[in-house]
Amino acid sequence: MSYGLLKGKKGVIFGAMIETSIAWAIAEAAHREGAQFILSNAPVTKRFGNLPKLSELTGNSPIIYADATNDEDLKALFEETKRHFGGQIDFIVHAIGQSINIRKGLTYTELDYENLHRTLDISAISLHRVIRASLDTETLADGASVVALSYIGAQRTFSKYSEMNDAKALLESIARTYGYNLGKRKIRVNTISQSPTKTVAGQGLKGFDAMFEFADRVSPLGNADAASCADYTVTLLSDFSRMVTMQNLFHDGGFSSTGMSDELILMLAEALTKDEANQG
Repeated sequence: MSYGLLKGKKGVIFGAMIETSIAWAIAEAAHREGAQFILSNAPVTKRFGNLPKLSELTGNSPIIYADATNDEDLKALFEETKRHFGGQIDFIVHAIGQSINIRKGLTYTELDYENLHRTLDISAISLHRVIRASLDTETLADGASVVALSYIGAQRTFSKYSEMNDAKALLESIARTYGYNLGKRKIRVNTISQSPTKTVAGQGLKGFDAMFEFADRVSPLGNADAASCADYTVTLLSDFSRMVTMQNLFHDGGFSSTGMSDELILMLAEALTKDEANQG
């Protein structure tokens, strides 16, 4: 069902690649609610992504490939976006993240610093670059909304999340600081701290299945899926959240406010009982 929450709004959605991408679900939800938008991802994703299919599903949304760590690419993207729509845009969605060290199997105490710099640039500093390019090209309208996807690793240490804990902390800081600086123009900048989600990026983490199951058993509502995250994102892009900015908003089924669930306590008790029996 459509509520027309984004009717007449125009934007850019970064990061959709395949059907399991959260940005893919966000694009479908934004289209359902009446938005028009440009789809963008890095040029390398042409080889293994499926943006043309998403374009078809969302009313033939234009695709502009751009490296979000390249200022010239971003400038060209926003200039083309402004030409396409004949004016400014109302929202940006940043769903970009990649860990070079995790991909190479390096632990946090073994980080290659060049890889770390690249991870921070792709996963966090790219948000700063995207917003700045949209401002420098005068593409982002007053009253616009910028939403970036984050994870609770920004506040708590998840060992297998490694350098991405740092990247998400930086991402959230950039969102807060830009949110302050753009407040006079009524431009909102927020992050959504999403549950572990079965995306390409998430499942690339060693131990992801255990992280997913743990969060699902702790969260009173269970893990939030990509479709739910997309619906929540739509509300932040809409005028109904016009006074919400500089926030990191947890969309995790209650995980961030729960210490231990009854289900997990029972599981641990059973495991300890079995362990004691085996030792006896």
